Amino acid sequence: MYLYMGQQVMVPEEDLVGIFDLDNTTWSHRTRAFLDRAEEEGRVISVGEDLPRSFILCETEEGEEVVFLSQLSATTLAKRAESNPWTGLDSPMNNEK
Repeated sequence: MYLYMGQQVMVPEEDLVGIFDLDNTTWSHRTRAFLDRAEEEGRVISVGEDLPRSFILCETEEGEEVVFLSQLSATTLAKRAESNPWTGLDSPMNNEK
């Protein structure tokens, strides 16, 4: 399955590490330092041009961390990640065993 983050950007759910609300997490100096370092290393991808409301931490198959900034709320993204519209359907998209 994939998580749709807006602006035609999707990531495989197995790469998803966490979904974080920017307002609630950036008060921490550790979170700010992490995001600053990721930005310096070129590992931050902005999903849209609007003010971001959340960030999504992903880990690629190669073990590299990537941060996506999204204008969608963390709550909306979490609901999308939790829902699986293909559950129970005989669909090529449903590869669960």
